[in-house]
Amino acid sequence: MNTVLRLLTVLGGSIVLTLTVGWLTDLLLRRADGRHPETPLWNRLRRCRVSLQVFLLAALLKGSYRQIDWQFVREHAGAVSQVLSLMLIGAGAWFVVHVTSAVVESSYARYATGTRDPSRVRRVRTQVTLIMRIVTAVVAVVAAAAMLLTFPDFRAIGTSVLASAGIIGIVAGVAAQSTLGNLFAGFQIAFGDMVRIGDTVVVDEEWGVVEEVTLTYLAVRTWDERRITMPVSYFTSRPFENWSRGGIQMTGAVFIHCDHATPFALMREKLKEILDACEEWDGRGWDLAVTDTTASTVTVRAIVTAKDPDDLWTTRCAVREQLVAWLAEKHPYALPRIATSPAAEASGDH
Repeated sequence: MNTVLRLLTVLGGSIVLTLTVGWLTDLLLRRADGRHPETPLWNRLRRCRVSLQVFLLAALLKGSYRQIDWQFVREHAGAVSQVLSLMLIGAGAWFVVHVTSAVVESSYARYATGTRDPSRVRRVRTQVTLIMRIVTAVVAVVAAAAMLLTFPDFRAIGTSVLASAGIIGIVAGVAAQSTLGNLFAGFQIAFGDMVRIGDTVVVDEEWGVVEEVTLTYLAVRTWDERRITMPVSYFTSRPFENWSRGGIQMTGAVFIHCDHATPFALMREKLKEILDACEEWDGRGWDLAVTDTTASTVTVRAIVTAKDPDDLWTTRCAVREQLVAWLAEKHPYALPRIATSPAAEASGDH
């Protein structure tokens, strides 16, 4: 009976204390969030409640499990201590990652709210994403190493491992040269402001938007919803187009092949009429000029502008479609034609 009472006291007391601390912490964070609604930190820290409770429960059990006068615990004290130590380290790593994520995300949210420049917001978002991945990886590695060190066998071979660390490091560096190159390229992209999440890029003649940036790869979502995954080293070793650098306003061209008899003045007026009715045109500029001529056709180039790549694409398609339809309806002679004539008759002399 005494054994059961001790077991219930230790387990029940630890659980009740854990739940109480969790409830009080959540209450304080809710009050802080109510007093400072402009700061999202307190509300995000409430997500750490579960990891905090698991960490606290593991710590309480680790310190009080020997008070349980139970034969099973006495016989397997080493195993119980080992399990509680692993639980404590894992919960601590989980709690550190949650707290770091809350601080970083709240800082980004406040910056994004107070900044009107979309390019800066995308740059900070890219950096925040990579920082969180780095922190998570570092904490996971440290936690795994701490868990391994709790085993006596691993501590015994620690000296030999350290002695051979230099050779292993050289071999691993050579074997993982490509991975390390992508890792450092990820740092260069994040803090060198080369490409950011949300940027419109052209890589390998594919147009798309940067959707995800990690330490080793970068994902681009194309206009037809495909995902192109490329190593980040590609963007540090090869040229690529970034349409979002220096502002997202763009100028585009529409090329149409016409006949030499095309009424260019009327075509220019029609282009202006089309642009005035096009919501995607930003009104910054337009032009129409004959840029080339051949024996059978002339090349007409229409210049249009838009506030971003998506609107530019829509404007170019609208101009191309409506100009061709207008020529076909009002001036069909202006469309490209192939001139043919009967062959000359052969003379009577052979």
